[in-house]
Amino acid sequence: MVVLITGGAGNIGSSLADSLSKDENNFVVIVDNLSTGSIEKVPKRENVIFIKADANDFSDISVIFGRFQFDYVFHYAAVVGVQRTLDNPLKVLNDCKGIENVLKLCKNSGVKRVFYSSSSEVYGEPFEIPQNEKTTPLNSKLPYAIVKNIGEAYCRSYYQEFGLEFTIFRFFNTYGPNQSEDFVVPRFLKKALNNEPIEIYGDGSQTRSFCFVNDNIQTCINSISSHEALNEVINVGSDLEMTILELADMIIHVSGSKSKIVHLPPLPAGDMTRRCPDNSKMKRILNRNLIPLEEGLKIMIKEYENRKQS
Repeated sequence: MVVLITGGAGNIGSSLADSLSKDENNFVVIVDNLSTGSIEKVPKRENVIFIKADANDFSDISVIFGRFQFDYVFHYAAVVGVQRTLDNPLKVLNDCKGIENVLKLCKNSGVKRVFYSSSSEVYGEPFEIPQNEKTTPLNSKLPYAIVKNIGEAYCRSYYQEFGLEFTIFRFFNTYGPNQSEDFVVPRFLKKALNNEPIEIYGDGSQTRSFCFVNDNIQTCINSISSHEALNEVINVGSDLEMTILELADMIIHVSGSKSKIVHLPPLPAGDMTRRCPDNSKMKRILNRNLIPLEEGLKIMIKEYENRKQS
């Protein structure tokens, strides 16, 4: 397979590239403007090429489609992180251009299928728990969530108009060793490993479900050959709901930390009260048990220790 991953220098994109490139028969092209990604995360293999480019700039991305004949495209490029998206709403809205650019080029170059990274944020404040791909109403209000919702509509529209096949992944909180400290698990874990105070917005009663990156990536790769994922939406995340306070307590326990929990004022917006997916589709596609949070945290701790030693 010849695969393009936009946003491939980020946490999930780089992990996907790493997994795909372990098969020497695959050729992976990573495109990233490095606004939030890091070149250090890009796999160092002969069958991986990195190109610094902006998917939101048609002249940038169209040249790449002209150079390679892609079988599959994973469009993961986006402005991410709750605080960053709140601080940069116009930059978030600009991602609509990237979605349209990528779909237009895929349609014109014979790409077999587009895989689009949407988000649990499209659900907004939940009408029901667990959140189901078909029955849960979408309640998008913030720019980031609205753009993801628009991206989903673009995918369906290009399929209806041109027959361009798609799979939409609604990612719930995915954590892993390559994730930046913009996100809650690495931020808490690094504080804990240094015995520093762990800061929580509000009382910590807001809930999330945490999916280890390996489970995310394997689901996405399995979706290439899964009929159940064809022209469908897939919730990708753990169905174990927990409060942010419980997450902090678990991280302190697993790391053997002496950190104390400090409560900050609640965020003015973007910190949804509950998040938990109906992940029955994901479980069928993954076809194995998900990695427990405690085990995933231990893997991250070991990776952080290895990096310090090297």
